[in-house]
Parts: sequence; structure tokens; C-alpha cells
Amino acid sequence: MDDVKLEVRLEPDRKERMVHARVSADEYAAIEKAAQAADMTVSGFFRSLILEGAGVRPILTQEDRAIMALLLEDMRAIGVNLNQVARSINSGKSVHPSELDINLANVQRVQAAVMTELRSLSKRAGHKRRGEG
Repeated sequence: MDDVKLEVRLEPDRKERMVHARVSADEYAAIEKAAQAADMTVSGFFRSLILEGAGVRPILTQEDRAIMALLLEDMRAIGVNLNQVARSINSGKSVHPSELDINLANVQRVQAAVMTELRSLSKRAGHKRRGEG
């Protein structure tokens, strides 16, 4: 089985550019409160909102990453099974239709789980940023 490759950076990314936005004292207080509720700095909180809003990248928690890793492992296992079925068919062996049905059901199950998790992740991230959950 292939090992999952993770990029490990010894030094944090250097932030070389600045984005300025003017806000009122009340708006800043609300931003600061939401950042504290999300256990983030104001800068990190603001950056996460901007990057997510721009579609650059979602900001994932450790729990989100663990769930995604489990779903990835499920997808990998299904891929292995589908490759075995394809090899059998390509070598002229017959494959029982139930094997195909099981694999198709597994693909649909994981697809539904990924979609559900992504919707939930998006909702949780918004609630957490607003200090609602």
C-alpha cells in the first residue's frame, strides 16, 4: 500500500504582501470576537475568510483533516477493488455481477459521504468563525 505523502515545512510560509481594509470600531470588535471564538488571531481569521471566499483553499481543522484522511483511505480501498475487477475482466475471467454491484454501491457511498462532509465542513467553519458553535 502506498504511503500518504505529506508536505512538511520546517519554516512557516513568509507572508510578503499585505491587504488593507478599513472597518469601524464595532466591526473590528465583532471580527476580534469571532477570531477569538475560532481560536485564531485576527490576521489568521481574516486571511482564512479571504482565501476561502476567493476559492483558493478551505481552512481545515485537525478533525476535518482526520475525517478527510479516512474518506481518502476508503476511496483508495475501493480503487484497489475496482482494479482487481478490471484485471480479471481484462484477463478473460468472468466476474460475478454482484462484485460490480458491491463496488458501485461503495463508490456511491463514499461519494455521498464526501459531499455530506464537505457541506458540513463549510457550515461548521462559518458557525465557528461567527462564534456560534
